[in-house]
Amino acid sequence: MNKSYEAYRKLFQEIADLKYASALMQWDQETYLPPKGNEIRGRQIATVTEIAHRMFTDPKTGDLLEELINNNKLNHRERKNVELSYLDYEKNKKLPSDFVRKMSDSVNKSFHAWVQARKENDFTIFQQPLQEIIILKRQEAEYLGYEKHPYDALMNEYDKGLTVASTDKLFADLIPQLSILLNEINQQKQINNEFLQQHFDKDDQWRFGIDLLKQIHFDFDAGRQDISEHPFTINFNSQDVRVTTRIDEKDFANMTWSCLHEGGHALYEQGLPINEYGLPLGEYCSLSIHESQSRLWENCIGRSLPFWKFHYSKLQKIFPRQFENISVEHFYKGINKVIPSLIRTEADELTYHFHVMIRYEIEKKLIEGTIESNDIPAIWNEYYEKLLGVKVTDDKNGCLQDVHWSHGSFGYFATYSIGSLYAAQLWNNIHKANSRVNSEISFGNTDSIFRWLQNEIYAHGRYFTSEELCKKATGETLNPAYFINYAKHKYGEIYCI
Repeated sequence: MNKSYEAYRKLFQEIADLKYASALMQWDQETYLPPKGNEIRGRQIATVTEIAHRMFTDPKTGDLLEELINNNKLNHRERKNVELSYLDYEKNKKLPSDFVRKMSDSVNKSFHAWVQARKENDFTIFQQPLQEIIILKRQEAEYLGYEKHPYDALMNEYDKGLTVASTDKLFADLIPQLSILLNEINQQKQINNEFLQQHFDKDDQWRFGIDLLKQIHFDFDAGRQDISEHPFTINFNSQDVRVTTRIDEKDFANMTWSCLHEGGHALYEQGLPINEYGLPLGEYCSLSIHESQSRLWENCIGRSLPFWKFHYSKLQKIFPRQFENISVEHFYKGINKVIPSLIRTEADELTYHFHVMIRYEIEKKLIEGTIESNDIPAIWNEYYEKLLGVKVTDDKNGCLQDVHWSHGSFGYFATYSIGSLYAAQLWNNIHKANSRVNSEISFGNTDSIFRWLQNEIYAHGRYFTSEELCKKATGETLNPAYFINYAKHKYGEIYCI
């Protein structure tokens, strides 16, 4: 191997070691860290993050990358790694190390304020730490640079090339079509799914969730599941990928689709090439593609009738009293009930996009400076009543429900909707590749799906952009018509439209 390339690999793997050491401390912070350890843990994370950033943005790193870019002896994968690393270097060089440390410190304070605010159901506890994050994110947008809107700079961090203009157009096309479908559903007899709101023992739910993860090929020799305030997936390499869930003993749906959603994220991380550890081709393509994986397993598969034709009998054995008089067909309709609600993570596939759009609109206004953090509860509540027709009951079920802002993850939310659109398009092509896929799922066999995703999505890392990867896998770039057709067919049958 080229000596300069080997030096590059060694350097970037050392940077990755630091980055994932920080990630491990963050995982511990959200799962097992004792409360008194919060302050020092924040310092530890900030220190490691700052060291990694200094190594990444050191002029010697830039010199090495420039040397390799002009090296004509690299193969196509080596060249792609170097090119992507150089783009990352140029971007990160725009962020001063003291800014990176300050952001890390603020995120730590903000996260713990969010946890406390949720416990006390009081947004005011979170408001000022969040405002500090917002000010820093505005500053970050200026550091990174943008052409038209400051929010573009932050969205680009989660999906290269994503902009306010393209996202505004996407929602302008998507939401009216969903509204028509929702109006048609509202004219039909509503489904009774009260059977999902009974008592479901926490330990029994946990065991069932573990079984579901195993069934979809989550490798427990390369991962684990834990409990957290808000479900998330984190990885330290493809051989150590961790998911969390939360359990509500009065709501069966809460944990089940959390496991499948985070499991979809985890399968992607476990499928990334370990021989590219620390390099771009060992990293995921984008958050939009990442979300396509979680939404694919959670909804296209996990809310399908074939999936439950296999799993429902096991569920009835675990909860015989709760489901003894509920047929699998009734269960299937119940888990796909379409009704406006307060909680994004528990929303049906159609109203879900309204939840996402609300967050996108609020973030956009926060970053452009037309509103501040103290405006969030009122504007949040106004959007929910106007777009979904529901009154927000309190802060915990309103603007405190998502962890993302406490992490400084501004620019992320739109990828949930975009990921759902990609998922439907990928799902269509999985069926094209194997016409027997529904039959296989009904016998508990998801092997062909897993193999297709390994070959078409996981193996490529960041080699392609989202649109390039979509075109390679499906023959065309993102086409929202696949999701609309999927939704019309599925919910047309469920609601007899």
